[in-house]
Amino acid sequence: MFKVQEIREIIRLIDHSSITEFCYEHDGATLKIKKETEKTVQVVQEPVTVQKAEQQVQEQPKALDAPKQETPVKPKEEPKQTETKAAQVEDDANIVEIVSPMVGTFYRRPNPESDPYVEVGDVVKEDTVVCIVEAMKLFNEIEAEVSGEIVEVLVEDGTLVEYGQPLFKVKQK
Repeated sequence: MFKVQEIREIIRLIDHSSITEFCYEHDGATLKIKKETEKTVQVVQEPVTVQKAEQQVQEQPKALDAPKQETPVKPKEEPKQTETKAAQVEDDANIVEIVSPMVGTFYRRPNPESDPYVEVGDVVKEDTVVCIVEAMKLFNEIEAEVSGEIVEVLVEDGTLVEYGQPLFKVKQK
């Protein structure tokens, strides 16, 4: 039987690699992990002027003589948004999400009478316990696995969580 820490370590290694599918058998137990690949596509859009739009219409083949409907083309004003997005990207570069390593129930505290493991503004280390995920009556302590400051708690106490679901946002230092 696999230990939770072993499974978490395998998941972390696969998550940081280019492997998309993993299967491991040991003592009659089988562990299968599949990872969806995310493709990041950056779209760069240049402003379209009325003159450019008219030029593109004239260059199209005249095979279809359907009636043309003209729609005004307005150039977009995005410089202010671009500056804001650039500042946000810089902030987001230092933000890391702590995700659930399993399906289960999320608890912020060890028991109902205790204080939460972490609050927004708390500084955590890699081995700091940040929450518990209960799966099949087993209470699994989840460690931060990253050093930094908790900036956001993304899940309510007692909520069901999925594998890979973000639980906390941490600003790395």
